[in-house]
Amino acid sequence: MGKVTATAQRSIAAPASRVRELLADYADSRPKILTEQFSGYQVLEGGTGDGTVASWKLQATSKRVRDVAATVREPEPGTLVETDANSSMVTTWTVREQGEGSLVRVQTSWDGAGGIGGFFEKTFAPGGLRRIYEGVLGRLDDLARQS
Repeated sequence: MGKVTATAQRSIAAPASRVRELLADYADSRPKILTEQFSGYQVLEGGTGDGTVASWKLQATSKRVRDVAATVREPEPGTLVETDANSSMVTTWTVREQGEGSLVRVQTSWDGAGGIGGFFEKTFAPGGLRRIYEGVLGRLDDLARQS
């Protein structure tokens, strides 16, 4: 069993402070940027940044649905860390200034399966999850441009 990691990033033509605000808003903004792979989204505690607890289902493939119960930490401005209580999955969102806009990076890591299943997971899962997050980042970009 090894670590499996998926990463996506996107330049967004909006100030980093605005993008940070949108990403940290789990109650209103976050549901607007989630793609069809996410369902059953709800905020259980908090709603903005550090201390928020939210849950959702992530349908990574037609056969693979993950129940996520994420607790959010904000270790520094511009960084949100979502730790799943149901698995080893940790997702880190990072927003940095980039010229007049911002660069948003999302990285998810988890302990992969062993054996042949683990080989396929490590080979194919990162690309699939990256495509899902590219969709989320596209919606974030659209939302940031609207506001």
